Amino acid sequence: MDTQPSATEAYPETADIETSSDDYATRFRGASGAWMLAVQTRLTRRLLAGVPRGSLLDVGGGHGQLAFPLADDGWQVTVLGSAAECRHRVAALADAGRCVFTVGNVVDLPYPDGHFDAVVCFRLLTHCDRWPQLVRELCRVSRGPVIVDYPTSQSLNALAPALFAAKKSIERNTRTWRLFRHREVDEAFAAAGFQVRARLKQFALPMVLHRALRTAPISRLLEALCRGAGLTAWLGSPVVLRADRR
Repeated sequence: MDTQPSATEAYPETADIETSSDDYATRFRGASGAWMLAVQTRLTRRLLAGVPRGSLLDVGGGHGQLAFPLADDGWQVTVLGSAAECRHRVAALADAGRCVFTVGNVVDLPYPDGHFDAVVCFRLLTHCDRWPQLVRELCRVSRGPVIVDYPTSQSLNALAPALFAAKKSIERNTRTWRLFRHREVDEAFAAAGFQVRARLKQFALPMVLHRALRTAPISRLLEALCRGAGLTAWLGSPVVLRADRR
């Protein structure tokens, strides 16, 4: 069953409307895109290992990149989006009764404290101007772990601003985004009463390179070499982070 208000106010942060669109999904089309999403899913499942399956909130998760696999894992998934159109890519899941879709404000979540057993939020921190407030809300409504992703400047992404024009020519639908330092993310979670427990890094090489290559086996080989050389642990991005209440 979905819960949607009859009239949605203009929320201050609505970046997830774009990331929930079909156009955004083209960034992960083909075998290379499927491989990149598989890496994200594998690391997320790793961070959730050992957590009893229960209720899970996916904030800004209308892209469906985690809602489907986590529902398959037995989580009772609720996807919160900033507008009704964010339901489109998770409609099959919602229509089958395998998740609940809710329209709401991502920086003022419509749930009481500690309402969910786990909370995830992907593709949102980097585009959210009020990201510390978003972190506080994610932590407030979780009685278990909070898992987010973010790109870090402590990686080859530090070159991204200088290469933005080239990136846009390859991806076409790319947007400006914020790069984080690990310490500032840690401090935001600490301010919300949470402590970072684990930080897993997805790729040593920029994702735009893998999109340009369009060959999953080559990308997989390059990343395996980087992992073996310790480059991923040192310079990997985006980061998948788990934090737990102190």
